[in-house]
Amino acid sequence: MDDKGRRNELVAEYKATRPDAGVYRIVNTATGKSLLGSTTNLASIRNRVDFARNTNSPGALDGRLARDLAAYGLDAFTFEALETVKVSPEASRSDVASELATLEALWREKLGEDSLY
Repeated sequence: MDDKGRRNELVAEYKATRPDAGVYRIVNTATGKSLLGSTTNLASIRNRVDFARNTNSPGALDGRLARDLAAYGLDAFTFEALETVKVSPEASRSDVASELATLEALWREKLGEDSLY
């Protein structure tokens, strides 16, 4: 197979692969509070937290964390994937969004509103 054929094959494979979706939280280890969320791309949220930490850019994170970021610093925050959903190629965006909303609501109930931002 030539380089162009291999490249086309890799591009097609990339497009067919969907990133992991799921429910996550960003935990303030100093206070125990956490920001709960869901996304169709867990890696993007993990990368955002890593980027904020590596570049000392707290503004890259959700504004609800701003006060505690200023008080405790970026090192007090960790990313945690609570539940991962494998998205099948047949699943529609609305199906995935609905499943994520349900899972997030279950986690919100489990963790308790008083421990969340």
